[in-house]
Amino acid sequence: MRNSVLGILVIMVTLSSCSVNKYVPEGQSLYVGSKVSVQADTITKPNVSGLASELEAIVKPPPNKTLLGFPWKVWWWYFIGEPKDEGGLRSWFRNKLGEAPKFATQRVADINAANMVSHLDNEAYYRSKATGKLVPSKKKKRRTAIYEFDAYVMPRYVMNEINYVVRDSSLFNRDLILAKQKTLLKKGEPPRLDVIATERSRIDLELKGKGYYFFNPDYLIIKVDSTIGKRDSTLAPQQVNIFLEVKPQTAQTSLKQYFINKIYVNTGSQESLLADTTAAREPLRRGLNIKDPGNLYKRRIFYDAIGFRRGNMYTNTMHNVSLQRLVNLQNFKFVKNQFDLVPRSDSALLDVRYDLEPLKGKALQTTLSASTKSNNLGGSQLDVAWRNRNTFRGAEMLAIKAFFGFDVQLGGNQEANPNRIGNEYIRYGIGADLSFPRFIIPFVRIRPEKSQALPKTVLSINYENRVQRGLYTTTSIRGDWAYIWSKNSEVVHTLTPIAINYIQPRNVNYERLFAIATSPNTNPVDVERLFTLVEQKYFIAGSNYSVSYRPTPRPFARNQYALTGGIDYGGNLLSLFAKRPSGDSVGMPKEFLQVPVFQYVKVDGDIRYYRTITPGVKWANRLLLGAIKPYGNSKNMATPQFKQYFGGGSTGIRAFRARALGPGAYTPDTATIALIGYQNFADIRMEFNSELRMKFTNIINGAVFMDAGNIWSFGSPERARYDSSALIGRDFIKQIAVGGGIGLRLDFSFLIFRLDIATPFRKPWYTKEIKSETPEGEVTYKNPWVFNEVNFRSKAWRKENLILNIAVGLPF
Repeated sequence: MRNSVLGILVIMVTLSSCSVNKYVPEGQSLYVGSKVSVQADTITKPNVSGLASELEAIVKPPPNKTLLGFPWKVWWWYFIGEPKDEGGLRSWFRNKLGEAPKFATQRVADINAANMVSHLDNEAYYRSKATGKLVPSKKKKRRTAIYEFDAYVMPRYVMNEINYVVRDSSLFNRDLILAKQKTLLKKGEPPRLDVIATERSRIDLELKGKGYYFFNPDYLIIKVDSTIGKRDSTLAPQQVNIFLEVKPQTAQTSLKQYFINKIYVNTGSQESLLADTTAAREPLRRGLNIKDPGNLYKRRIFYDAIGFRRGNMYTNTMHNVSLQRLVNLQNFKFVKNQFDLVPRSDSALLDVRYDLEPLKGKALQTTLSASTKSNNLGGSQLDVAWRNRNTFRGAEMLAIKAFFGFDVQLGGNQEANPNRIGNEYIRYGIGADLSFPRFIIPFVRIRPEKSQALPKTVLSINYENRVQRGLYTTTSIRGDWAYIWSKNSEVVHTLTPIAINYIQPRNVNYERLFAIATSPNTNPVDVERLFTLVEQKYFIAGSNYSVSYRPTPRPFARNQYALTGGIDYGGNLLSLFAKRPSGDSVGMPKEFLQVPVFQYVKVDGDIRYYRTITPGVKWANRLLLGAIKPYGNSKNMATPQFKQYFGGGSTGIRAFRARALGPGAYTPDTATIALIGYQNFADIRMEFNSELRMKFTNIINGAVFMDAGNIWSFGSPERARYDSSALIGRDFIKQIAVGGGIGLRLDFSFLIFRLDIATPFRKPWYTKEIKSETPEGEVTYKNPWVFNEVNFRSKAWRKENLILNIAVGLPF
């Protein structure tokens, strides 16, 4: 049967090939690929590893696509035929299924060989050679051909000296010499053309940062002396000296520093500004002349957003920052900026003009979205938002929002919990945010000319209900007052001095809880934790601070990293007004308005490191650390679940189901899981993730990953609502879970659809004692490394250990 199928396939391909051949003009061949052979110089023997694939990548045009040697897309092109209407259905099918034929010619081979020589020169393989030829298919029935290239590569040159050449000690030349301190040209590295071009652009940016507005990177010329090895016998022959200088014909206006004269801002049409001659006679404040025909904005927003001041030196940094600030106000459809030289002899002054077109002030937006979360929940949400972009004429953004959504469990083993209790949610609520593009705080001001981004003050209040199917509803009322600021694009600070949250469980399904509590199969520890969750109210009033550091990578840098950290503490101020409950209240927490006040401190850290190995391969790593510690009034209280951590899930340790890992060596019994699902949360998190990301095509990417970590609880088993195996101790390292797997990612530019399949390598609960059935029997342990249990043929093993994670976006 298999031979019959193969024979039919061969016949079909042969017939199809013949059908393509009849369309190919006589004497022509379809271009179906190329081959590059690299030969190193036999005397110097340079390193040419990887050079063949590098040269093959620059061959143009790309070949006709083939399948088993058959140009199937060209066949479709000819089979569908010439469409009568370019916009019709036939034309659409022809362009989608087929491709125009590309014929191989010796002229194209010669052009590509010349391009290879240019590429080798640009990479510092000077005096190398390349030739190309057309090679028709040896099979007479196929009118196809490939290009074969032979490259003879000479040794690669490296830089010996880098010299910045100046003719005098003028201010410009001194600034040019100072720019050498951060040069990208390094001794011992090849003088690659792309590095040289980047060096010119870097110098241009540095000079523009010192007032040289009219300077251009094309004014710089870089000369390479490759004869030094012949003149100096002490040097290796493959070395060059670099000489960078300004072209002699460069105009003096390009070598001069410029200063700001007047600043004009127009929020109306250009015609209205030209028609109104009074604009030029209006008094200037901070050097700004503002024309606002509609009287839409307070002048302060322009004083804050535009960093230039009259008499200041022009800098490209303030140029870009001012534009970015105006755009970030989200009040203008476009922002046009222009610099004009003041028309007088030997002028060093610039007039600055900003033409702004206001956006519509109020808008109603409806959004229907689908999402996946780190706890393996996925669902949909409908959001309705009304926005006023300019509430008090100072670019204040007021947003009033309402939403309704649901989440269901994705992936993992849903059969273990057929009722899906605890794994399905409905959420709805309303909220309002008011954002000011400045600090709303007495006696504190940010100088716009010193800071790269305008600070923000954000006030928000939200009311939300989350219905956990079959169990209870959680009502949350939250209010925040936050400040967000940064001095550059790399560091962002967020301070929330006031963060108030009231949480109350309600609509508890006591019938369901009673059935869970009286079931002989459930673990009493899990039942007690569930009852605490549905009965405990919380009043949290605290403050938090977070900082994010994302340094901009240097050109051609392979390494990139990001740091995020924060501290959150609460309950201190509110505890001063709280009282002990009446009656026998020894050891009971203080209450405010008959609600326990929760005192705590929480610290989080997120460290990420990325390394580009090749253009198509990247190594990504993340370390997560976090802990929350109740104290004082709350040292014996259970930590609110929404302040805790969980293990597993699509963006965590992917070999374990969300909320199923930990704490420590603890694991809930199967009866509890069937009744309430996975509900494991704790006070400490340690997690490390590493994955190798590979790009196969523009859309299809893959990954190989490994995750390790766990969660743990503080204090006593009574406070944590777990047994002692969940508490952190000296041997916590023995309770680390490890897993790994492979992933498929579909990158559609606007979103990334991700499928990760993982399996556990190490199960921390295997470190628990296995007690013998007889009193005199020995206590034994399982090996937590479970490689010996792997059995892909076993349905039971696959069901328990193969975890499919479905998500949108990368995990980190």
